[in-house]
Amino acid sequence: MPQASGRTRRTQAERSQATTTELVATAQRLFGEKGYDAISIEDIAHASGMTKGAVYHHFPGKRALFRAVFVVQEQQLAERIAAAGAEATDPWEGVRGGAQAFLEACADQQVRQVILLDGPAVLGWDDVRAIEYEHTLNLLHTGIADAADQGQIAPGHTMIRAHLIFGALCELGMLIARADHPTDVLPVMLKQVDQMLAALAKTPPSRYLVGRPSPGRSA
Repeated sequence: MPQASGRTRRTQAERSQATTTELVATAQRLFGEKGYDAISIEDIAHASGMTKGAVYHHFPGKRALFRAVFVVQEQQLAERIAAAGAEATDPWEGVRGGAQAFLEACADQQVRQVILLDGPAVLGWDDVRAIEYEHTLNLLHTGIADAADQGQIAPGHTMIRAHLIFGALCELGMLIARADHPTDVLPVMLKQVDQMLAALAKTPPSRYLVGRPSPGRSA
């Protein structure tokens, strides 16, 4: 009997986690498509095939659900940046490749809406930065610290540099997010940030910009 009871508890926990995951995925899609203000708990419940009460059983309100969505979106963005950095031959090229991946992601509808447009307004900058530090900002700092350790950039306060670069990336990302045609302005943003990073390291322009077609355009 104790073993059966334990298995029942684990199954209930697994089912609860599966429901939470489904709710977050549905909310991520809806918030990404229409924005935070245009979506209600009822909309998310209906799209998930659940009752409104079932949603409130897992989240105390829409803001809490949005925060869970924001965290997942940040995790996915960090994975995208890490994958770009993994293609690099050294840490500083990884930083530059990751910066490009970040800006390219800012042209995606879900990233634009959740991370750049709604995130700061709904969660506030303190909460947003705390989440970003665990994911994208922390990833950037690690890359900068590794590059400094290998002498690719001058020694200095790596966390301050990470915040400076991340702030610039976020400002450029916001310009992309608010543009009528994000993919049209993206190449200019990519060039500017790469020039900034090249100047910091006193290196030639990144190989990531050589021969790569702009997103949404053919080679």
